[in-house]
Formats: sequence, C-alpha cells, structure tokens
Amino acid sequence: MIPASKRVQGDPERPRCLRGREHLLRHCIGIYHEPVDVRRLSNPEEFLAVAGPLLLEDEARHNLILGLAGTLRDRPGYYPEFDLWVVERSGEVVLAALRTPPFDLVLAQPADERALAALATALVRDGDDLPGVVAATPEADLFAQVWETCRETKRRRRRAQRIYRLTELRPVIGATGSAHVATAEDRPLLLRWTEAFAVEAHASVPSPVSDAQRLVDERLAGAESGFLLWEDGAPVSMAGWGGPTPNGIRIGPVYTPPERRAQGYGTAVTAALSSQQLAAGRRFCFLYTDLANPTSNKIYMDIGYEPVCDAVEYAFEAA
Repeated sequence: MIPASKRVQGDPERPRCLRGREHLLRHCIGIYHEPVDVRRLSNPEEFLAVAGPLLLEDEARHNLILGLAGTLRDRPGYYPEFDLWVVERSGEVVLAALRTPPFDLVLAQPADERALAALATALVRDGDDLPGVVAATPEADLFAQVWETCRETKRRRRRAQRIYRLTELRPVIGATGSAHVATAEDRPLLLRWTEAFAVEAHASVPSPVSDAQRLVDERLAGAESGFLLWEDGAPVSMAGWGGPTPNGIRIGPVYTPPERRAQGYGTAVTAALSSQQLAAGRRFCFLYTDLANPTSNKIYMDIGYEPVCDAVEYAFEAA
C-alpha cells in the first residue's frame, strides 16, 4: 500500500503540471466531489481480488488486463517487472491499471472518469514515465489527454483495434485440410510464423509478440495456452490462444503466410480453435483485430464474433 503521504486525493495538492492547467482538467475531466485514493499494489492476487468486480462487469472489454494479471499471479517471474494500481472512491474501486515494463500502461474502463486524472497525478508524483497507453475508447483518449497535460507530451496513434467476443460459432464453409494442436516438434515453424506476424502486425511497436521465442515457448509450456495448426498437405495457417480470464480465453496471433491466403485457411483455423475452446467450457472467446484490415474484421464476424468496443494504442512522444 502506498503511504498516506504519497496517496493522491481529490484536493488542491497536485503536481505543478496539473495546477498550472487546472482549467483544462476541469473542462476535460471534472472536479472531484469525493475523496479519491490511488493505491499501488504489489500482489497480483490482491489486485484481481479488489479490481475483479470492476473488471468482470465487462469481461470482454477487460480481457487483456485480466489475462495479464492472471499471468502475473500464475507465472511468477514471467514478467520480471510489473506495476499494479487501483483507484478507489469511498472504498469502491473505480479504476484499475497495470503495466509490465517496457510495455504500455493498460487501463480498465473507469466507473468514474475523474479517476483517470487521479491516476495520472499519482504517476507523475511517483516519477513514473510511460511510453504509451492501450485501452478501449473513450478511456484511452481521456487518459492520453490528461497525460499530455501532465508531461507536456503528444500522443501518436500506433494502432486502432476492435475487440470481439464469441459465444456461439456459426456454421463455416470448411477449407480443405484439418487442424491439429502444435507440439514442441512444430516449434521452428511457430517461431518463423510468429516473427512474420510480428513484423506485419506490430512493426516497431513494443509488444510481447515481438519476442517470438519467449511467446512460443510460454504458449507451448502453458496449461491454458498453445497453438493450433491447419494443415492441407502441409501446415498452412496457425492460431494461438492464451491469456485466460475467469470465463474466457484470448485468441491470437492468427497468421497465414501470404502465398496461402484467400483460401479460407485463416477462417478455418480460427473457427476450429474457437470451437474447441467453447467445447472445453469457455463461455467466451475474445480477439483483437486491426481496424485497418477490413478483411479480417469481416471474417471474424462471419463465424460469429461480435464487436464489443474499439480500442487504441497510443505512444507518448515529446511535444
């Protein structure tokens, strides 16, 4: 727990960067009417316990933060560094956030948007710096607006995404071939394809998927993660799964080599994997899509994935 002297409350005692632009924060965020405390936690299990009610109000929207917190709890050391925060108003958690350096801050949807300013204030006061933020909209935009004011930075949009949820699979016109769960023998192929996916989808964006070896080995070793391969004479497509939430699982990465595209393989492997996960007792499957790729968005909706919300990744750069 952060000592009382370092807690951020809704009072006039704010960092200079906020006091100097009070009019902007009043316009964008509003004024606190009740005390707001920001607590930095050190125990992922405690974080999930106290933030769980807020996060599970929209499990699909919060699948990333739930999955990351679950990994921190269940696989100590996988992320050598991490930071966990909750913002409370009168004892109720109204915002949750986490970070696994060097990656971006991950935000939940706040129950009170004014808590975003409290979190930003706490980060500034504690000397934290952020390379960026990833969250659903509008919370990502609201936080970025406050952070730009605090740190005199400007945001740059790295990627616009959409979060989808599947509860029931629609019939799929099958591609030729069949699926099988990847094993350690498939590791060289998984590494090549994960690296190719990272180059295409993430480019220079800092992301766990950019470390292909670590991601592949972690997925193959995990009890609730892995890869499914689609084979049609030879492997032609893959879909991964991991980041379990209390009732769901995140699907991705999904990758088909360029020369194998437009033959239904990506649809087939995603449908097969989603079907397996639902049959195993998951209530939901989640996935992220790039809004710049209308083809993938249509494919996922065709097999039953429903849009939940849009999300965005922002990088913070010097103004």
